[in-house]
Amino acid sequence: MSRAINFSLTEVEITRRCKDADVGISVMEALPKGGTRLVCKTNDGAETMRRRHPKQVLDGTQARNPFFVPVLQRQ
Repeated sequence: MSRAINFSLTEVEITRRCKDADVGISVMEALPKGGTRLVCKTNDGAETMRRRHPKQVLDGTQARNPFFVPVLQRQ
């Protein structure tokens, strides 16, 4: 099972719920169409969040913001 989950919740709400469940957060990012992508530190943490909040899990593939890495110019 993946450590990544897409939720229909805000980052603030996910942070609170993870703290209440004693689940470590590795990364969070806002999704362009609303909701948040959560990556838990452990598979067990991700499974806990899926079990506790099944109605807030977004099904299917969700669009994500592109990741931009600037190219450093040598002088």
